[in-house]
Amino acid sequence: MLTLRTATTDADLERWRQVRLAVVPGERADSVAEMRAAETPARLLLLAEEDGVLAGSGIADDSSLAGGWVAPRVLPGARRRGVGTALLIALARHCQDRGHTMVAAHADDEGSAAFALRSGFTETNREVEMLRTIGDEPPPVIPDGVEIVTVADRPELWEQAYHRVHATLADMAHTSVQQVSLEEWHRDWIRSPEAAFAALADGEVIGVASLLLDPDQPDRAETGYTAVRREWRGRGVADALKRSTLVWAAGHGVAEVYTWTQQGNARMRAVNERLGYRYGAVSIRFESPLPLRLP
Repeated sequence: MLTLRTATTDADLERWRQVRLAVVPGERADSVAEMRAAETPARLLLLAEEDGVLAGSGIADDSSLAGGWVAPRVLPGARRRGVGTALLIALARHCQDRGHTMVAAHADDEGSAAFALRSGFTETNREVEMLRTIGDEPPPVIPDGVEIVTVADRPELWEQAYHRVHATLADMAHTSVQQVSLEEWHRDWIRSPEAAFAALADGEVIGVASLLLDPDQPDRAETGYTAVRREWRGRGVADALKRSTLVWAAGHGVAEVYTWTQQGNARMRAVNERLGYRYGAVSIRFESPLPLRLP
């Protein structure tokens, strides 16, 4: 018998994240403490169990791009038994109850994409993974008039960065402009201040780049948000910032870094290509009106 229940205890949250690690092994998963810090009325975390045995998990939340967002995940041994559909229905209903008329989801493999299409979703955008093996990294070439410092040394700069580079969110080639609050910026967009860098000109932040370290896989790290104010682009600031993260990685046991870049964001892809990143997986964004019209 299949049952769905809300993940409430720390033990539940650890089981939830173990599904996340098993289904999406190449990406960082939040710790239980980070999941607790991100709790809001909009967020729903579900566990799916078959006769008491863990079969999958799911998350529903408000999307930063508008509407709702869902991610049903099923362990490999429990697939094709209706677990994913049951999770999807419950998660989508939560988004609908919050007043959303659209819901989004991502698919990183053919099976997930086929499931989304069968469930009435249509493709709206794609992101491509870009990976970089860390080796003997040369120091960054810092443009004249620019200083690069870590946020660990200057923690006050991270809030200044929010106000100074917030407008660059419109350049991320999403279907709409991503909405990020100052609270979310502090909570989710920086996890390792020692591996986060700010570029300064005349004492003001003109760009940022960072790494999101992964306690589950300490030899891998995700490249965090990289942005340069528009009037400073084309001067080598982005290259210097990203090279600063690569040098930090080389000195702290990180063997590989990865990032996701939206379809249409040719400028950032070009920066990554110059720095030796290679292309990896593709993630497809799907959307569907609510209520879902399942076959």
